[in-house]
Amino acid sequence: MELETLRKDMIAAMKAKDKERKDAISSLVSAAKKAGIDAGCRDDIPEELVDQVILKELKSVKEQIDTCPAEREDLKKEYQFRYDVISAYAPKQMDEDEVRAYITEKFSEQLATGNKGIIMKAVMADMKGKADGKLINKVVAELCK
Repeated sequence: MELETLRKDMIAAMKAKDKERKDAISSLVSAAKKAGIDAGCRDDIPEELVDQVILKELKSVKEQIDTCPAEREDLKKEYQFRYDVISAYAPKQMDEDEVRAYITEKFSEQLATGNKGIIMKAVMADMKGKADGKLINKVVAELCK
C-alpha cells in the first residue's frame, strides 16, 4: 500500500464528512510517517514499511475488540468499524493451507531436522508480513510432530 493512496482516501473521507473513516485512515498515515522517520526514510516511505504499519495497527485494533468489555457496545462498534476500515488496506495474508504448502516446499531441509526453533527462525524471516505469526507457529508445531 502506498502512503499517497492513504492520504488521498483520507482527503476523500474529509470531503465526504465521514469523521470515523477519516480518523481511522489518519491514524494509519500518522503511524506510517512515524515509522518512516524512525527508519530514516522520511520523504520516501517504502510500501513494505507501510504494509508493516497497517498490519501492526490491525493487530492493535483486534486486541482492542477482544479486550473490550461486553457491556460497552458503543466502544466495540467503534473498534469494529476501525478494524473494517484498516483491514481494507491490509495486504492479503496467507491462510493455513497456503502456509503449510509454502513451508513444506521451501523449508524441507529445516523440517527434516525436526528442531522447531531452527525452523521458526528460518520461516519467520522469510514469511514476515505474509502470514500471521501465530498461524505460522501452529503449522510448524504440527509439522514437527
